[in-house]
Amino acid sequence: MNFLWPNMLWLLLLPPLLVAFYLWLLKRRHKLALRYASLGLVRQAMGQQSTWRRHVPPALLLLAITALLLAAARPLAVIVLPTQQETIMLAMDVSGSMRAADVQPNRLVASQNAAKAFLTELPRNVKVGVVAFAGSAQVAQIPTHNREDLASAIDRFQLQRGTAIGNGIVLSLATLFPDAGIDIGNLTYGRERWRGVSIDQPAPAVKEFTPVAPGSYGSAAIILLTDGQRTTGIDSMEAAKMAADRGVRIYTVGVGTVDGETIGFEGWSMHVRLDEETLKAIAHRTQGEYFHAATAEDLKKVYETLSSRLSVEKKETEVSALLALLAAVLMLAGASLSMLWYHRVA
Repeated sequence: MNFLWPNMLWLLLLPPLLVAFYLWLLKRRHKLALRYASLGLVRQAMGQQSTWRRHVPPALLLLAITALLLAAARPLAVIVLPTQQETIMLAMDVSGSMRAADVQPNRLVASQNAAKAFLTELPRNVKVGVVAFAGSAQVAQIPTHNREDLASAIDRFQLQRGTAIGNGIVLSLATLFPDAGIDIGNLTYGRERWRGVSIDQPAPAVKEFTPVAPGSYGSAAIILLTDGQRTTGIDSMEAAKMAADRGVRIYTVGVGTVDGETIGFEGWSMHVRLDEETLKAIAHRTQGEYFHAATAEDLKKVYETLSSRLSVEKKETEVSALLALLAAVLMLAGASLSMLWYHRVA
């Protein structure tokens, strides 16, 4: 246990002094009792009550004082609390490779069903936004508490060509930080657009920010659902670095099988497989976690796991209020027993 004000712990020297004072009072009372001619009269005056009862109320009072002194030092303890991740972005792949049927009925439908099931498991106070990406990325639903709007947005997905995983991540970040000046266009075309431009034509200004520790931003997270095979757009690891520098964790969910399968569409065919290494690297870079979903049932279990992990977290929290409450309970108990046994508080 750590303390915000450790110097206040010196006050814990007070309880032993109070114990010594209490023992001195008992000894003094015993000496006064010896002055009576008849000890029998003293015992009769004191009554037939048990000896241990005399010490219970003072002991409870002493424990209450100790708890208050500990509370004054503002202790910190690691406890499980509801998550502070108030906004979750679902970045979902809608590229042509998601029509593969190695996850039944196919990757896209399985991911849609699992995503909607995930929404029902989240606390109602958590906002969720949806980003759909293929050759480009677009916000399918801005962050909202309305689960029906989110489900409708997920149902409207249409398959497109190309897979720009990095664009999906960056657009999710731009949605989480609307005032950060994150421009996907500049990131995607900036190098080509500004290569060879004269010195009198400066490139667009990038809003300055101070990078933070990966995973340190507790108010948002990104869940990236894809087969991991990038074909265009912003580099996936460059986008992951942007998320890591802003402290946002990315939980990656790999859809499909490592062996993959060959799919055909409008006269063309291609072999699509799960790129686990890229998804693991993205999750590791941002202090997130990677999950593999080879079947529709696995995908559902993954989302249930994510819901659980995003709903509670262990966090070092000040527990002064709990100690103060304990002290109040102890004082009330001591006073109540004293009134019950001796008909007085002190």
